[in-house]
Amino acid sequence: MAEQQESRPQGAPAGGPYLQMAFFCEKVLHEADGVVSLIRQVDRLTITGSGPSAPAKMPTTTYTPFLAITIKSGAARGSHEVKIVRERPSGIRDTAPLLTMTAFFEGEERGVGLYGPIAMTLEEEGLYWFDLYVDETLMTRIPFRVIYQRAMAQTG
Repeated sequence: MAEQQESRPQGAPAGGPYLQMAFFCEKVLHEADGVVSLIRQVDRLTITGSGPSAPAKMPTTTYTPFLAITIKSGAARGSHEVKIVRERPSGIRDTAPLLTMTAFFEGEERGVGLYGPIAMTLEEEGLYWFDLYVDETLMTRIPFRVIYQRAMAQTG
């Protein structure tokens, strides 16, 4: 009889916890019946500079979407550190996590839903990566692209 191997996502620890979802959105609604509705998933932002005084390089911009993360326990029990570390388009990783919190896992199908606004300071145009860790295990990378467009008024 062939031994059956456990099927799990690459990077997920054996037995859990398991990532169910992780993305940015515009709004989180907590419904009266306890269900969470996540509105307008976003993975890119266009910043527009207009007029003759628009800078050639993108100005530093602050953007505050909601971060939506759901992690299921599996065999994980107790308190675990969840953190987000940002990597800029230039490849530079921030030295301090953008977010650090403690999540409590009850086990099996029980999990944690982490939903809240997260202020991002965007200094460069290009592709940002937001790495999601549980303890020191990389669970996923969340992409977020920033596009800078200069609009010049036409005369004439």
